[in-house]
Amino acid sequence: MRFINPKTDFAFKKIFGSAQSQTILISFLNGLLYEGQSTIQTLDILNPYQAPRVRGMKDTYLDVKAQLADGTSVIIEMQVLNIEGFEKRILYNAAKAYSTQLGSGDDYSLLNPVIALTITDFVMFADNEAYRSRFILKEKDFLFDYPTHDLELVFVELPKFERSLDALSGLAEQWLFFLKNAKQLQAIPDNFEAVPALRQAFELASQANLTPEELDDLEHQEMFIHDQRNAVRLALRQGLERGLERGIEQGLERGIEQGIEQGDRQAQCRIAQQLLDVLDDATISQTTGLSLDEVQQLRDPSRDAPS
Repeated sequence: MRFINPKTDFAFKKIFGSAQSQTILISFLNGLLYEGQSTIQTLDILNPYQAPRVRGMKDTYLDVKAQLADGTSVIIEMQVLNIEGFEKRILYNAAKAYSTQLGSGDDYSLLNPVIALTITDFVMFADNEAYRSRFILKEKDFLFDYPTHDLELVFVELPKFERSLDALSGLAEQWLFFLKNAKQLQAIPDNFEAVPALRQAFELASQANLTPEELDDLEHQEMFIHDQRNAVRLALRQGLERGLERGIEQGLERGIEQGIEQGDRQAQCRIAQQLLDVLDDATISQTTGLSLDEVQQLRDPSRDAPS
Protein backbone atom coordinates (compact mmCIF):
# COMPACT_ATOMS: atom_id res chain seq x y z
CA MET A 1 0.00 0.00 0.00
CA ARG A 2 1.08 3.55 -0.66
CA PHE A 3 -0.19 6.48 1.40
CA ILE A 4 -0.42 10.18 0.66
CA ASN A 5 1.37 12.73 2.82
CA PRO A 6 -1.12 13.79 5.54
CA LYS A 7 0.92 16.95 6.23
CA THR A 8 -0.20 18.70 3.06
CA ASP A 9 -3.31 20.76 3.79
CA PHE A 10 -5.17 19.09 0.92
CA ALA A 11 -4.57 15.58 2.30
CA PHE A 12 -5.06 16.75 5.88
CA LYS A 13 -8.51 18.11 5.12
CA LYS A 14 -9.49 15.03 3.13
CA ILE A 15 -8.53 12.74 6.03
CA PHE A 16 -9.81 14.83 8.94
CA GLY A 17 -12.41 17.08 7.35
CA SER A 18 -14.42 14.88 5.00
CA ALA A 19 -18.07 14.10 5.65
CA GLN A 20 -17.08 10.57 6.71
CA SER A 21 -14.28 11.77 9.04
CA GLN A 22 -16.25 12.30 12.28
CA THR A 23 -14.84 9.19 13.96
CA ILE A 24 -11.33 10.06 12.83
CA LEU A 25 -11.54 13.66 14.01
CA ILE A 26 -13.08 12.70 17.37
CA SER A 27 -10.22 10.28 18.04
CA PHE A 28 -7.62 12.81 16.84
CA LEU A 29 -8.96 15.60 19.07
CA ASN A 30 -9.40 13.33 22.08
CA GLY A 31 -5.78 12.28 21.65
CA LEU A 32 -4.23 15.72 21.23
CA LEU A 33 -6.53 17.80 23.44
CA TYR A 34 -7.80 15.43 26.11
CA GLU A 35 -4.94 12.99 26.77
CA GLY A 36 -6.68 10.13 24.97
CA GLN A 37 -9.81 10.29 27.13
CA SER A 38 -13.19 9.91 25.41
CA THR A 39 -14.14 13.50 26.26
CA ILE A 40 -15.58 14.20 22.80
CA GLN A 41 -18.37 11.83 21.85
CA THR A 42 -19.91 13.70 18.92
CA LEU A 43 -19.08 16.67 16.73
CA ASP A 44 -20.15 18.35 13.53
CA ILE A 45 -17.58 19.02 10.81
CA LEU A 46 -18.19 22.42 9.27
CA ASN A 47 -17.44 23.14 5.59
CA PRO A 48 -16.45 19.49 4.93
CA TYR A 49 -14.03 18.61 2.15
CA GLN A 50 -15.66 17.58 -1.10
CA ALA A 51 -13.90 16.33 -4.24
CA PRO A 52 -13.03 17.31 -6.87
CA ARG A 53 -10.95 20.28 -5.79
CA VAL A 54 -10.88 23.53 -7.69
CA ARG A 55 -7.69 24.28 -9.65
CA GLY A 56 -5.31 26.83 -8.16
CA MET A 57 -5.41 25.08 -4.80
CA LYS A 58 -1.89 26.14 -3.97
CA ASP A 59 -3.22 29.65 -3.39
CA THR A 60 -6.10 28.57 -1.15
CA TYR A 61 -6.27 28.38 2.62
CA LEU A 62 -7.64 25.16 4.07
CA ASP A 63 -8.45 24.23 7.62
CA VAL A 64 -10.82 21.89 9.39
CA LYS A 65 -13.55 23.36 11.57
CA ALA A 66 -15.71 21.40 13.97
CA GLN A 67 -18.30 22.13 16.60
CA LEU A 68 -18.44 19.95 19.70
CA ALA A 69 -21.64 18.91 21.48
CA ASP A 70 -21.16 21.58 24.17
CA GLY A 71 -20.90 24.33 21.53
CA THR A 72 -17.10 24.62 21.60
CA SER A 73 -15.62 25.47 18.21
CA VAL A 74 -12.37 23.83 17.19
CA ILE A 75 -10.21 25.11 14.34
CA ILE A 76 -7.64 22.56 13.19
CA GLU A 77 -4.87 23.53 10.80
CA MET A 78 -1.85 21.78 9.36
CA GLN A 79 0.86 24.28 8.42
CA VAL A 80 3.86 23.03 6.43
CA LEU A 81 5.62 26.31 5.59
CA ASN A 82 6.59 28.94 8.12
CA ILE A 83 5.37 32.26 6.75
CA GLU A 84 5.65 35.80 8.05
CA GLY A 85 2.80 36.74 10.38
CA PHE A 86 1.67 33.13 10.82
CA GLU A 87 1.43 33.39 14.62
CA LYS A 88 -0.74 36.50 14.30
CA ARG A 89 -3.01 34.79 11.79
CA ILE A 90 -3.67 31.95 14.23
CA LEU A 91 -4.65 34.41 16.95
CA TYR A 92 -6.75 36.45 14.53
CA ASN A 93 -8.69 33.43 13.27
CA ALA A 94 -9.39 32.23 16.81
CA ALA A 95 -10.51 35.67 17.97
CA LYS A 96 -12.66 36.07 14.86
CA ALA A 97 -14.33 32.69 15.41
CA TYR A 98 -15.07 33.75 18.98
CA SER A 99 -16.39 37.24 18.24
CA THR A 100 -18.57 36.36 15.25
CA GLN A 101 -20.74 33.99 17.29
CA LEU A 102 -22.95 36.85 18.44
CA GLY A 103 -25.50 38.72 16.45
CA SER A 104 -26.60 42.25 17.15
CA GLY A 105 -28.09 42.47 20.63
CA ASP A 106 -27.07 38.94 21.68
CA ASP A 107 -25.94 38.44 25.26
CA TYR A 108 -22.25 37.72 25.90
CA SER A 109 -23.20 34.67 27.94
CA LEU A 110 -24.05 32.98 24.64
CA LEU A 111 -20.39 32.91 23.61
CA ASN A 112 -18.90 29.42 23.43
CA PRO A 113 -15.19 28.53 23.79
CA VAL A 114 -12.88 28.38 20.78
CA ILE A 115 -9.85 26.10 20.53
CA ALA A 116 -7.31 26.64 17.75
CA LEU A 117 -5.25 23.47 17.23
CA THR A 118 -2.31 24.05 14.92
CA ILE A 119 0.12 21.37 13.78
CA THR A 120 3.33 22.74 12.27
CA ASP A 121 6.03 21.03 10.24
CA PHE A 122 8.56 23.50 11.60
CA VAL A 123 9.71 24.65 15.03
CA MET A 124 7.83 27.63 16.46
CA PHE A 125 9.09 27.72 20.04
CA ALA A 126 12.80 26.97 20.01
CA ASP A 127 13.14 27.48 23.77
CA ASN A 128 10.55 24.81 24.58
CA GLU A 129 11.57 21.17 24.15
CA ALA A 130 8.02 19.79 24.36
CA TYR A 131 6.30 19.10 21.06
CA ARG A 132 2.93 20.36 22.37
CA SER A 133 2.24 23.83 23.79
CA ARG A 134 -1.05 25.19 25.16
CA PHE A 135 -1.83 28.88 25.65
CA ILE A 136 -4.65 30.43 27.67
CA LEU A 137 -5.16 33.88 29.20
CA LYS A 138 -3.27 34.37 32.48
CA GLU A 139 -2.47 37.30 34.75
CA LYS A 140 0.92 38.62 33.68
CA ASP A 141 2.70 38.98 37.03
CA PHE A 142 1.10 36.27 39.19
CA LEU A 143 0.11 33.78 36.45
CA PHE A 144 -3.38 32.98 37.72
CA ASP A 145 -6.02 32.12 35.15
CA TYR A 146 -8.51 34.48 33.60
CA PRO A 147 -12.04 33.62 34.85
CA THR A 148 -12.88 31.90 31.58
CA HIS A 149 -10.80 29.71 29.26
CA ASP A 150 -12.90 30.57 26.24
CA LEU A 151 -9.87 31.13 23.99
CA GLU A 152 -7.17 28.45 23.82
CA LEU A 153 -4.31 28.05 21.36
CA VAL A 154 -2.74 24.61 21.06
CA PHE A 155 0.39 24.02 18.96
CA VAL A 156 2.01 20.73 18.00
CA GLU A 157 5.49 20.98 16.42
CA LEU A 158 6.16 17.82 14.42
CA PRO A 159 9.97 18.24 14.17
CA LYS A 160 10.12 17.84 17.96
CA PHE A 161 8.20 14.57 17.84
CA GLU A 162 10.84 11.84 17.41
CA ARG A 163 9.20 8.68 18.73
CA SER A 164 9.85 5.44 16.89
CA LEU A 165 6.98 3.06 16.15
CA ASP A 166 7.81 0.68 18.99
CA ALA A 167 8.19 3.55 21.50
CA LEU A 168 4.76 5.14 21.00
CA SER A 169 2.76 5.79 24.14
CA GLY A 170 -0.88 6.79 23.98
CA LEU A 171 -3.34 7.90 21.34
CA ALA A 172 -1.78 11.32 20.75
CA GLU A 173 1.59 9.83 19.82
CA GLN A 174 -0.04 7.34 17.47
CA TRP A 175 -1.76 10.17 15.62
CA LEU A 176 1.43 12.22 15.43
CA PHE A 177 3.33 9.20 14.13
CA PHE A 178 0.65 8.82 11.46
CA LEU A 179 0.99 12.48 10.43
CA LYS A 180 4.75 12.40 10.31
CA ASN A 181 5.42 8.98 8.81
CA ALA A 182 2.39 7.70 6.87
CA LYS A 183 3.93 8.61 3.51
CA GLN A 184 6.95 6.37 4.17
CA LEU A 185 4.93 3.34 5.33
CA GLN A 186 4.02 0.39 3.13
CA ALA A 187 1.29 -1.01 5.38
CA ILE A 188 -0.80 -0.12 8.42
CA PRO A 189 1.26 -0.88 11.56
CA ASP A 190 -0.08 -3.82 13.55
CA ASN A 191 -0.57 -1.84 16.75
CA PHE A 192 -2.67 0.74 14.84
CA GLU A 193 -5.15 -1.86 13.65
CA ALA A 194 -6.72 -1.98 17.12
CA VAL A 195 -7.83 1.67 16.82
CA PRO A 196 -10.69 1.87 14.27
CA ALA A 197 -10.23 5.60 13.69
CA LEU A 198 -6.54 5.18 12.85
CA ARG A 199 -7.28 2.30 10.50
CA GLN A 200 -9.91 4.45 8.78
CA ALA A 201 -7.43 7.33 8.48
CA PHE A 202 -4.95 5.04 6.73
CA GLU A 203 -7.70 3.91 4.38
CA LEU A 204 -8.53 7.51 3.46
CA ALA A 205 -4.82 8.19 3.00
CA SER A 206 -4.38 5.24 0.64
CA GLN A 207 -3.51 6.41 -2.86
CA ALA A 208 -5.73 3.63 -4.19
CA ASN A 209 -8.78 5.47 -2.83
CA LEU A 210 -8.02 8.80 -4.52
CA THR A 211 -9.37 9.95 -7.86
CA PRO A 212 -6.88 10.92 -10.61
CA GLU A 213 -7.89 14.57 -10.06
CA GLU A 214 -7.12 14.32 -6.36
CA LEU A 215 -3.77 12.68 -7.00
CA ASP A 216 -2.93 15.40 -9.52
CA ASP A 217 -3.88 18.17 -7.08
CA LEU A 218 -1.86 16.51 -4.33
CA GLU A 219 1.19 16.21 -6.58
CA HIS A 220 0.94 19.88 -7.55
CA GLN A 221 0.71 20.96 -3.93
CA GLU A 222 3.70 18.88 -2.88
CA MET A 223 5.66 20.39 -5.78
CA PHE A 224 4.61 23.86 -4.65
CA ILE A 225 5.73 23.19 -1.08
CA HIS A 226 9.03 21.75 -2.35
CA ASP A 227 9.59 24.82 -4.55
CA GLN A 228 8.80 27.20 -1.70
CA ARG A 229 11.25 25.47 0.62
CA ASN A 230 13.94 25.57 -2.07
CA ALA A 231 13.22 29.26 -2.62
CA VAL A 232 13.74 29.92 1.08
CA ARG A 233 16.98 27.91 1.07
CA LEU A 234 18.21 29.79 -2.00
CA ALA A 235 17.38 33.16 -0.44
CA LEU A 236 19.22 32.19 2.75
CA ARG A 237 22.25 30.93 0.83
CA GLN A 238 22.39 34.05 -1.33
CA GLY A 239 22.01 36.21 1.74
CA LEU A 240 24.85 34.39 3.47
CA GLU A 241 27.04 34.65 0.38
CA ARG A 242 26.35 38.38 0.03
CA GLY A 243 26.99 38.82 3.74
CA LEU A 244 30.26 36.90 3.46
CA GLU A 245 31.34 38.97 0.45
CA ARG A 246 30.55 42.18 2.30
CA GLY A 247 32.36 40.86 5.35
CA ILE A 248 35.46 40.04 3.27
CA GLU A 249 35.35 43.45 1.59
CA GLN A 250 34.90 45.21 4.90
CA GLY A 251 37.63 43.04 6.43
CA LEU A 252 40.05 43.94 3.63
CA GLU A 253 39.21 47.60 3.90
CA ARG A 254 39.66 47.52 7.65
CA GLY A 255 42.88 45.57 7.28
CA ILE A 256 44.24 48.17 4.89
CA GLU A 257 43.18 50.94 7.25
CA GLN A 258 44.82 49.17 10.16
CA GLY A 259 47.95 48.62 8.07
CA ILE A 260 48.10 52.30 7.22
CA GLU A 261 47.49 53.23 10.84
CA GLN A 262 50.19 50.79 11.95
CA GLY A 263 52.56 52.09 9.32
CA ASP A 264 51.89 55.68 10.34
CA ARG A 265 52.54 54.83 13.97
CA GLN A 266 55.84 53.15 13.12
CA ALA A 267 56.86 56.23 11.15
CA GLN A 268 55.85 58.46 14.06
CA CYS A 269 57.93 56.39 16.42
CA ARG A 270 61.00 56.54 14.15
CA ILE A 271 60.73 60.32 13.88
CA ALA A 272 60.25 60.66 17.62
CA GLN A 273 63.34 58.47 18.26
CA GLN A 274 65.41 60.87 16.16
CA LEU A 275 64.12 63.88 18.09
CA LEU A 276 64.70 62.52 21.58
CA ASP A 277 68.15 64.15 21.83
CA VAL A 278 66.96 67.40 20.26
CA LEU A 279 63.55 68.33 21.70
CA ASP A 280 61.66 67.96 24.96
CA ASP A 281 58.90 65.38 25.33
CA ALA A 282 56.03 67.85 24.99
CA THR A 283 57.39 69.28 21.73
CA ILE A 284 58.04 65.79 20.31
CA SER A 285 54.45 64.85 21.15
CA GLN A 286 53.10 67.89 19.32
CA THR A 287 55.40 67.30 16.35
CA THR A 288 54.76 63.59 15.81
CA GLY A 289 51.19 63.16 17.06
CA LEU A 290 52.23 60.61 19.67
CA SER A 291 50.89 61.04 23.17
CA LEU A 292 53.17 62.33 25.91
CA ASP A 293 53.10 58.90 27.57
CA GLU A 294 54.16 57.24 24.32
CA VAL A 295 57.08 59.66 23.95
CA GLN A 296 58.14 59.06 27.53
CA GLN A 297 57.96 55.29 26.89
CA LEU A 298 60.34 55.74 23.92
CA ARG A 299 62.71 57.76 26.06
CA ASP A 300 62.59 55.26 28.92
CA PRO A 301 61.62 51.74 27.68
CA SER A 302 61.55 50.48 31.28
CA ARG A 303 58.40 52.54 31.91
CA ASP A 304 55.09 50.72 31.70
CA ALA A 305 53.50 51.09 28.30
CA PRO A 306 50.47 53.43 28.29
CA SER A 307 47.15 51.59 28.55
